[in-house]
Amino acid sequence: MTDSPVQVPGTVLTMRRIGAYQTMTLVAPGVAERFRPGQFVALAVGGEQSGMLLRRCFSVREVKPEYGGTIEIVFAVRGKGTEWLAALRPRDIVDVAGPLGRPFPLPRDPVNCVLVGVAHGSSPLFPLASVLRQRDCRLHFLLGGATSDDVLGARGARRAGDSVAVATEDGSLGSPGSVAELLAGVIEDAQADVVYACTPLDTLRAITRTCAGYGIPAQVLVEEPMACGTGVCMACVLPVVGDDGATHMVRTCVEGPVFRGERVRWDDVGTIPFDALGAPRALRLGERP
Repeated sequence: MTDSPVQVPGTVLTMRRIGAYQTMTLVAPGVAERFRPGQFVALAVGGEQSGMLLRRCFSVREVKPEYGGTIEIVFAVRGKGTEWLAALRPRDIVDVAGPLGRPFPLPRDPVNCVLVGVAHGSSPLFPLASVLRQRDCRLHFLLGGATSDDVLGARGARRAGDSVAVATEDGSLGSPGSVAELLAGVIEDAQADVVYACTPLDTLRAITRTCAGYGIPAQVLVEEPMACGTGVCMACVLPVVGDDGATHMVRTCVEGPVFRGERVRWDDVGTIPFDALGAPRALRLGERP
């Protein structure tokens, strides 16, 4: 059981560019000490007078004990909220809520792990790698992106891992293609026991299928858009098969963002399956709504 999340004023410590991304390190006591790999934080944007009411949710790339506890996030500037964050400077204050969500499950014994990430979705793999290394696991990274600038953390992966493979869509770094296309070879070379992945949904679906073919579990961190980050708005629901064998519409931000890949009904993402527990009666009966 993880500690309850907190809401604190985070102080910007550093801002810097890494390839195509912006990184921000925040002094966030309470958040840092409670954090477990796979959890995320939600930042208020725009300042006190802003009309941007929704927080922005980010995975955590690094946690350190300095200054009472710091967290580092990585993001791409894609809209007004991330533009506002990118313009912050050291000593600015950001309201931080976290850590949120369920973390990655960890193996009890040393195992061979493959860690798969695409673009800045690779961020949560690095705190995970630190914990897995403490448990004497062998780590094999598979990182990808559209171009070499989009690949995050290849250098850090070489320091932390036993092997690193890289795939880019344009072939500018590593092998041309996608991480999904390279995964089978990495699993075989690593004699993998488990795959941890944080990629776009279509790639997670392909990763899950590949892992099923090798009879190994896929622990996937789902990158669903989140409006609140606390389970109130129901904007990030996914159809997931529970321990009872029934399909439940679960909240990525609360019951996730980490799921067992084989439990997610990938082909039904974005819909309410007719057999989902609590689905509208018309859907269950196959009627027109």
